[in-house]
Amino acid sequence: MAKFTFRADLNFSCLSHDPPSKSSSFNSLLKRRCLPAFPSSSRLKFVVSSSIKEKENVAERDRDARPVLPRLRAGELEKSEGRLGTGTSSGEVGSNWTWPPWKNLPERYRLIGTTSLAFVICNMDKVNLSVAIIPMSHQFGWNPSMAGLVQSSFFWGYALSQLPGGWLAKVFGGRKVLEIGVLTWSLATALVPVLAGFLPGLILSRILVGIGEGVSPSAATDLIARSIPLNERSRAVSFVFGGLSVGSVTGLLLAPPLIQNFGWESVFYFFGLLGITWFSGFQFVKEGRSSFGAAPVSSFQSISGKKPVKTSFQELAVSINDVPWKAFFKSEAVWAMIYTHFCGSWGHYTCLSWLPTYFSEELNLNLTEAAWVSVLPPLASIFVTGIASQLADNLIARGVETTVVRKLCQTVAFLSPATCMILSSLDLGLPPWEVVAILTSGLALSSFALSGLYCTHQDISPEYASILLGITNTVGAVPGIVGVALTGYLLDSTNSWSLSLFAPSIVFYLTGTIVWLAFASSKPQNFTEED
Repeated sequence: MAKFTFRADLNFSCLSHDPPSKSSSFNSLLKRRCLPAFPSSSRLKFVVSSSIKEKENVAERDRDARPVLPRLRAGELEKSEGRLGTGTSSGEVGSNWTWPPWKNLPERYRLIGTTSLAFVICNMDKVNLSVAIIPMSHQFGWNPSMAGLVQSSFFWGYALSQLPGGWLAKVFGGRKVLEIGVLTWSLATALVPVLAGFLPGLILSRILVGIGEGVSPSAATDLIARSIPLNERSRAVSFVFGGLSVGSVTGLLLAPPLIQNFGWESVFYFFGLLGITWFSGFQFVKEGRSSFGAAPVSSFQSISGKKPVKTSFQELAVSINDVPWKAFFKSEAVWAMIYTHFCGSWGHYTCLSWLPTYFSEELNLNLTEAAWVSVLPPLASIFVTGIASQLADNLIARGVETTVVRKLCQTVAFLSPATCMILSSLDLGLPPWEVVAILTSGLALSSFALSGLYCTHQDISPEYASILLGITNTVGAVPGIVGVALTGYLLDSTNSWSLSLFAPSIVFYLTGTIVWLAFASSKPQNFTEED
């Protein structure tokens, strides 16, 4: 007969019903780790007295019940205690706040996010001069030809830096090249007000901005190729390069009030400071390639990620010779990318430069309306980019061949603006705002190219993706130099926007679609063996 004695001392840390001679490791560990559940000022005790037989019965029942309670190792117990969150100051079980909020994001997401932010700043620094050139021309007495020379100098550096940027990303890694590129164009942007009165210095600063921004696409392509698996690649490319549209919108919206309130110099100081701040913050973002799940080529890893900056010129020359240049230009898929990139850039750069004038002169919108309307195409592109990338990745995840997906996206990117330009060229008697809506829709749908052409470099060769983009982007920069000037010449000669702006773009969009559908491919190619 057991006798129980109850004393109202309301404190106990743990209860164990095992006999002392047979206490388990779990109970002994639990006794050491238990925390007071009630205030120490009062205790709750159970004193149990029983006969030897009754103790044996209790011990036997305990042995039968022991398998039901699994034994925990010390490490497991610590983890379980950590999950309970007993040490929180708020007293809430399970609260585990982390700061900053993105601390637990996978490294590849943080890397892609900060890279996209760099591209936002990139286009902010690209469009700032197109707004500031008006008060600068008044201050320094520049005629339109001189103002055009200053603006076009950006594309000189941009075109010249494409191939070197791809090669540097291959040798030193895209991360390092992106860092140096952002720092270069940001410092050059901040120097514009200092050099504006000295024309050669101003042109040199804009060339440096073009060089810094020119190496960045290849650097970002290298990062994506090594860091992002195939089924996430469309979204990664669209998110990163979509930052260009965000930068265009942001730059066009911020520049006018800054100039009005603080003078045109403030645009260059403020935007340059943003890039320098980004450079400082990017030092804390780790690349962490080993945890991304991607499987880059081993030789590529050894060359790009671990090559010291002080590599000798002889080693750099050898690395250039190691690039299979001949194999690149023997590939039909590479030539398809080159021509397609040229065609897409012709429509993009000519419209970016001349649409505000078209809206003002042809559609009779005032300058304020023309400025706001110019923001609509890049703004709409932001939304289209998200839809296109999600669609492309979902199709690939469902088993649709990658080449088919890339061809589909690029076809939409070319036929949509071509159709809208044809409608705008015809004299259908449409009111101005309907023409604006048509052109905005077509140019926004051209963002499907980010899930088409711009993903193909990584698809066919993650190892040489940065160099391939450098090749195609070099050719793609030519319309920025030739196409913009030719459009102005044709406009002076014909006085027709349809013939000068729309007709050449339509031709390139249609022929580019034919070449892309006939020769493009996303199948991986081993260019080293071909060479």
